[in-house]
Amino acid sequence: MARYIFVTGGVVSSLGKGLTSASLASLLQLRGYKVKIRKLDPYLNVDPGTMNPFEHGEVFVTDDGAETDLDLGHYERFTNRPATKEDNITTGQIYKDIIEKERRGEYLGSTVQIIPHVTNHIKKFISNKVSKEDFVICEIGGTVGDIESLPFLEAIRQFSNEEGRNKSLFIHLTLVPYIQASGELKTKPTQHSVKDLRSIGIQPDIIICRSEKNIPKEEKRKISLFCNVEPEHVIQSIDVKSIYEVPIKYDAEKLDKKILNIFGLKEKNKSNLKIWKDIVTKVNSKRKKVSIAIVGKYVDLKDAYKSLDEALIHGSLSNDVDLDAEWVDSKKINKNNVSKILKNYSAILIPGGFGVKGTEGKIEAIAYARKYKVPFFGICFGMQMAIIESARNVLGIKKATSSEFGNGGKHVIGLMQEWIKGKGIQKGSEKNLGGTMRLGSYKAKLKKNSLISKIYKSNLINERHRHRYEVNKNLKSKLEKKGLIFSGLSPDGSLPEAIELENHPWFIGVQFHPEFKSRPFAPHPLFSSFIKAAKNNSENKND
Repeated sequence: MARYIFVTGGVVSSLGKGLTSASLASLLQLRGYKVKIRKLDPYLNVDPGTMNPFEHGEVFVTDDGAETDLDLGHYERFTNRPATKEDNITTGQIYKDIIEKERRGEYLGSTVQIIPHVTNHIKKFISNKVSKEDFVICEIGGTVGDIESLPFLEAIRQFSNEEGRNKSLFIHLTLVPYIQASGELKTKPTQHSVKDLRSIGIQPDIIICRSEKNIPKEEKRKISLFCNVEPEHVIQSIDVKSIYEVPIKYDAEKLDKKILNIFGLKEKNKSNLKIWKDIVTKVNSKRKKVSIAIVGKYVDLKDAYKSLDEALIHGSLSNDVDLDAEWVDSKKINKNNVSKILKNYSAILIPGGFGVKGTEGKIEAIAYARKYKVPFFGICFGMQMAIIESARNVLGIKKATSSEFGNGGKHVIGLMQEWIKGKGIQKGSEKNLGGTMRLGSYKAKLKKNSLISKIYKSNLINERHRHRYEVNKNLKSKLEKKGLIFSGLSPDGSLPEAIELENHPWFIGVQFHPEFKSRPFAPHPLFSSFIKAAKNNSENKND
């Protein structure tokens, strides 16, 4: 029998509901329980696929091709359990489904309303395909008081009543701000947030207070009194240096044990946090620094590349180095200053992206890495830019470009229907951008004895994709004669999946996104190998 834990947020956004949900899931797993985590997002977009990374952050992609919130990346990394399209829903998806049903006449002439039609849809999502799980953790996006969140809060209120209070539990995460001028922690925002929650019929069982300072017992008692929560169920969540400390801090607060007590469940296993403590020890230990440049255009919002940041940390931990990853704005790089900007870095990485803006700077950075044998890693768009760079500077096709950037020039990158003729392939649409990508997990065959096959220790891999444009294979033989090897292809041989440069210490581009499958306990082999190459380059520089 599954128990349902609902995580809501109050006062301000970005308090860490996703990390709280992921950490709690990990703690319950370590206790021997099976856990599923789901995210309910209030925005009207059908999915985050068309949203600006500056507004929403990274789009995380699941094996089955769902474009989801970045919190699902936290869920996977902390639990090592793959998320699916069944684990993320938005207001946009709900309304789209309901309106399509209404147009088909499936409501038999009824007036379609928020209650019961929208709330019923949400409740069905919460319990859909739940079978062997002991716990289902549902994170509600947004903040209590937002008008967009109301249908979700009403739905989980109804769900709790229908399933029974012995099968559901509410956790409310709030901010307890510290006022520097008076030297005080203020509990009033938490009191008001819980008041708003209770006004719609939800009484939190546990209140988690995010703060930069330790919360004294007196303040906890005040929150307990005014929010009608037992004193021991007021839990502090203090800022930490690394997100991987969060499960340890919640264990110290006995969060998982208190939840088991509320449900009347016994502890299957004793809490054993060795896996988390080992990671935190590595993170906090003094190690040799390795500096890499991440050349991109979304450099002002770190969440735009959240999975990439974490994968690089995982790779650095596996190499026992402290990673100094600096974001370099590709829009500021040109032929005249590229050496000056990049000369002090031991490796260069170009991540995924879209659009023509900043591409010339990325191409100059790739040319620099190729000429001066600096370890280079191109991911998705980064691989495509590497193909364009070699086409221009090695093959002499000066107008080599992508059809993504316009109609002019020689298109070496394009939509599949632009260069595979007569096979009935339909990919993309000029009118609709959403849902037109190659999304999710696809297999790739790696060339025997290639560098990438040695890194994977396999000639067949399965990785997640998120892109609309593909590399045209027409230049394959010409580029390979010049040393740029197509070391990975789709199983039918039609789509390039990986490239590498001969006579170079480490130069790899991949069409997929390996960062989505990296874990703190199991770093992705490509990131481990890339950081190792950067480490070797750094040591050679210092010799």
